[in-house]
Amino acid sequence: MTHPLNAATRFVARWPQSIGLLLVCAVFSASTGGCNSSGSDGIVLGHYASMTGSEATFGQSTNNGIQLAIDEINQAGGVNGKKVRVITYDDKGDAREAGTAVTRLVTRDKVVAVLGEVASGLSLVGAPVCQENGVPMVSPSSTNPTVTKVGDKIFRVCFIDPFQGFVCAKFARENERVKASKAGILYDQQAPYAVGLQEEFAKAFKKLGGEIVSTQTYQAGDPDFSAQLTAIRASNPDVIFIPGYYTDVGNIAIQVRKLGIKVPLLGGDGWDSDKLGKIGGEAINGSFYSNHYSHEDPDPRVQSFIKKYKERFGDTPDGLAALGYDAARIVCEAIGKAGSLKGDDIAAQLAKTKDFNGVTGKISIDADRNAVKPAVMLEMKGGQPTYVSTIAP
Repeated sequence: MTHPLNAATRFVARWPQSIGLLLVCAVFSASTGGCNSSGSDGIVLGHYASMTGSEATFGQSTNNGIQLAIDEINQAGGVNGKKVRVITYDDKGDAREAGTAVTRLVTRDKVVAVLGEVASGLSLVGAPVCQENGVPMVSPSSTNPTVTKVGDKIFRVCFIDPFQGFVCAKFARENERVKASKAGILYDQQAPYAVGLQEEFAKAFKKLGGEIVSTQTYQAGDPDFSAQLTAIRASNPDVIFIPGYYTDVGNIAIQVRKLGIKVPLLGGDGWDSDKLGKIGGEAINGSFYSNHYSHEDPDPRVQSFIKKYKERFGDTPDGLAALGYDAARIVCEAIGKAGSLKGDDIAAQLAKTKDFNGVTGKISIDADRNAVKPAVMLEMKGGQPTYVSTIAP
């Protein structure tokens, strides 16, 4: 279900049509108003996300997690006595909109740090802008390795695809329910996330003794996958790896089952949305995907987060919400330790992050500004993700 932003904590304004950018400015303090950071004695963060478009739940969930974290930080006194607020722009899942959004955040709004994006392709648009302007950027969930290679101001709080690809391959080879020796692959050839993840999966699967018997491509939004799936069916795989985003994956699953293909489907964290089960229906059940956390984790920290999230937004948080929450808290902790709002100082503290106790696990930032942390494998049952196992780095 789509989670609307809390009307009491947002201001929406539309820029001219030539820009086509939706501004959502979320103010996280009852004493702080307006969307202009100039003249404010608070700390202003930026966030760019797909609040609308085909992957809208990614942006909405992430934004909800960020809101929750910032509210808690402000209720505890803020950062070094200053309240924190976040300006969120909707990039609509479009690269041009993402570039415009980040440029406005760092040049006009003068944010001290940027959170975003979920999609690696959009993070790769925003990261150079942040790097050039000396503003730290922390992606909650872009897993393509090239994102943080943009420069020393770019970080992430999620694992990266070489690890995620290994996790999926190891699960496919070793899980009793799958035990695959042959795998087919179907991926979005225009999405850096999908391209990178399928490469890492194929590499790891072959290294573990498996065989890739068919590799097929599609483009996001394609309505018909029958030609690709027919080719995959002819190769007789034991599992089909689909490292796409939930909208396409749900539709692919339906067509897979219509073609009489009964093997399990397997994917990455791009599947993580409450829309997946609604789109895929019965066809997606019995399929598996890697993710950053499970709502079934009994850890008190996780359950406390889930409880507070449900009370505020009315739904169980997905992995994107949990990552948004962790990203916001890590950024604010770094600002607090830096003792200044200078990009170099904040980035230096982000780089020192070690054993941060997040909802998505214990997070340490390595020399390449990537998070070192475990992954979980989930199974779709009754349209809902259920915990299967945890795989450590």
